[in-house]
Amino acid sequence: MANIKSAEKQNRQRAKRQARNTAQKTAMRSAVKRVRNAIGAKNNKDAQAALPAAIRAVDRAATKGVIKRGTASRSISRLTVAVQRMK
Repeated sequence: MANIKSAEKQNRQRAKRQARNTAQKTAMRSAVKRVRNAIGAKNNKDAQAALPAAIRAVDRAATKGVIKRGTASRSISRLTVAVQRMK
């Protein structure tokens, strides 16, 4: 446990950032999972409806620094290709 005031503040900041990042990552994963489930169920309409929300969530996570830009780009690309292949 931290004894110094600045270390205690750093711990508070770390906890806030960790909670924010976790929430962001969870929202992103949920959006991506909705698209993947629709693809798995071969439901083209739902997959196309869920794709823009997933892209927004992944982009937002990359912008906030929760995931890297390349990871976000790769994830978006693979989701888009998977949805396009369903047509």
